[in-house]
Amino acid sequence: MNLAKNIISQELQLFEKHFREAVRSRVALLDRIMEYIVKRKGKQIRPMFVLLCAKLGGPITESSYRAASLVELLHTATLVHDDVVDEADERRGFFSINALWKNKIAVLVGDYLLSKGLLLSLNHKDHQILQILSEAVKLMSEGELLQIEKSRNLNLDESVYYDIINGKTASLLASACAAGASSTFDSTEEIEQLRLFGEKVGMAFQIKDDLFDYSNKNVGKPTGNDIKEKKLTLPLIYTLNNCDKSIKKKIIYVIKNQNTDKEKVDYVISEVNRLGGIDYATKKMFQFRDEALAILYKFEDTEVRQALEELVRYTTDREY
Repeated sequence: MNLAKNIISQELQLFEKHFREAVRSRVALLDRIMEYIVKRKGKQIRPMFVLLCAKLGGPITESSYRAASLVELLHTATLVHDDVVDEADERRGFFSINALWKNKIAVLVGDYLLSKGLLLSLNHKDHQILQILSEAVKLMSEGELLQIEKSRNLNLDESVYYDIINGKTASLLASACAAGASSTFDSTEEIEQLRLFGEKVGMAFQIKDDLFDYSNKNVGKPTGNDIKEKKLTLPLIYTLNNCDKSIKKKIIYVIKNQNTDKEKVDYVISEVNRLGGIDYATKKMFQFRDEALAILYKFEDTEVRQALEELVRYTTDREY
């Protein structure tokens, strides 16, 4: 990501300032929690996509910075709420908000972040950006609920899996790219092209995350979690749909009844590897990546476009 960071290094510093201002509160407890959130923020992939997509259309504007802040506010809010739902004590190697301040405060913090994001756009009349990101929040909720609904019977079609990850992950990255583009591009066609570009990248990004669950490398988080949570991801879906009945029955039994037994979970991981689930999912991930790059290549070959390409390749080549 070196090229991307170099090209927008100053803009990222200004974004940090905008984001800190956006989360400021008059409540001392909230300010402490916001400071904790700001310090432990991740790689800022989504704000980088916002700013680079904006820069692809022209000079970055105040509206671009607000779009990046809104994306980060909404993303952070969903992570805080996800940790409550998943009863997770850690996030990116740090204690989660609910682990430190309990569930009630964590839910309220998530609500606060959502409201700050909405007000940030409304107060500056960024109605198009707000429309784009509100659609993403709706799709994210639908994707999560669809996953919960479908995981109950452990019988998932590959197309349904794509619907799930399109909603829960790809929609936010798609909206990040569209929101950034809308701050500098006049053409609705080009904004839509960059929305679709972000969607393809988001699909590849989520498949990469799902592949980490079957890795034997140190990826910064435990493996086998999706199996323990009975989540059907692409490597497992392919395996279940392409193995003989006896193996399928055994894998499903482990997921339903023995998903906390490390030895049994390791058995499922080894079968998914042996039966081609990893290879198939990897192939699909690169397919989505290449579709994203094909869209990107329609734009003029500039340093900004090259930085976006680097960022796309990072999403599929990253080690964690």
